[in-house]
Amino acid sequence: MSVDESLRELSRLVRTANGVVVGTTVQRRRRPDPATYIGSGKITEIVNQQSRTNFTTVIFDDALSPSQQLNLEEAFGVKVLDRSALILDIFASRARTREASLQVELAQHEYLLPRLRGQWQHLERTEGAIGTRGPGETQLETDRRLIGNRISRLKTQIKSIRKQRALQRTRRERFGIPTVAIIGYTNAGKSTLLRALAGADIFIADAPFATLDPVTRRVGSGSTESFLITDTVGFMQKLPTQLVSAFRATLEELEVADLLLHVVDATSTAMVAQHATVLDTVSDLGLTDVPMMTVFNKIDEGLGDGGQPILSESELSTLSFPELHGLSGELCYVSATERWGIGALRKRLLYEFFGSSLTLASEMP
Repeated sequence: MSVDESLRELSRLVRTANGVVVGTTVQRRRRPDPATYIGSGKITEIVNQQSRTNFTTVIFDDALSPSQQLNLEEAFGVKVLDRSALILDIFASRARTREASLQVELAQHEYLLPRLRGQWQHLERTEGAIGTRGPGETQLETDRRLIGNRISRLKTQIKSIRKQRALQRTRRERFGIPTVAIIGYTNAGKSTLLRALAGADIFIADAPFATLDPVTRRVGSGSTESFLITDTVGFMQKLPTQLVSAFRATLEELEVADLLLHVVDATSTAMVAQHATVLDTVSDLGLTDVPMMTVFNKIDEGLGDGGQPILSESELSTLSFPELHGLSGELCYVSATERWGIGALRKRLLYEFFGSSLTLASEMP
């Protein structure tokens, strides 16, 4: 993903967190400054923008070390965050269930733990003064111990949730119902597609990470020719490792899926990079052996009068994306918001599992 695309994505994340972007800047260096990530000249440039923009927070698109974050806050005189901290903040605001809340809290504590030293640096500066050195170190160690204990409890609670989910999956497998897991880059329209396919009454929003918890619904007619489809948390470049680890319980839904439905935002100018990010994440999770079907969503921008695509379905089926590596199998084209192509996609999914025995009586358009 290009620097401009990455910054646009960061700006969208800021707006999702109810922030306002008042300016952006880029510095190209051979290597980051070990103390401040950016050079002294760029720091001065940003400080000089304070009087014009009145910014209250500076957000970096890449990960900062705890010492870099502390040094930058001293230089700017305002809060400094990196992309990881921003995403964690968004996740915290979107957590609606106990499971999501536990996972987000775990990720936040794991992110905070190595940054505790900066919280007590004002005491360490008076090192040697009577009545200051000891309390400072004691408070720091106390906080570390408290956070460490909380992390252990959170991991235990999440482990319990994983066991419950494993039991639920075992019950589903006992009945032999096929399962489909929707994956894709965040904001590709996964939740909207689930609602269109299954009539699911779920929360959707035109914003990154609208869904944190897996939502499962049944698709099909009757009990014999149907499958379960699950919406999962979206992927993103530079996703904090703490979140990938904490949401392992949610991502386990992918491990038992019979089919991965990869939803691609066909309108995104960063489609190639987003597609590659999803495939890389699938590979990192060890899911390359699970069959995958690719669905290009949001083709409604090419709809003509009457809500029909300017290209016919046969023309759409001949489209190729040579710039997208890793494409295999049948490609589908839909507009989840306009419900175009949803019936055809549902039939293809049912045929994938039931073949010529399919007796679906009617389909939604």
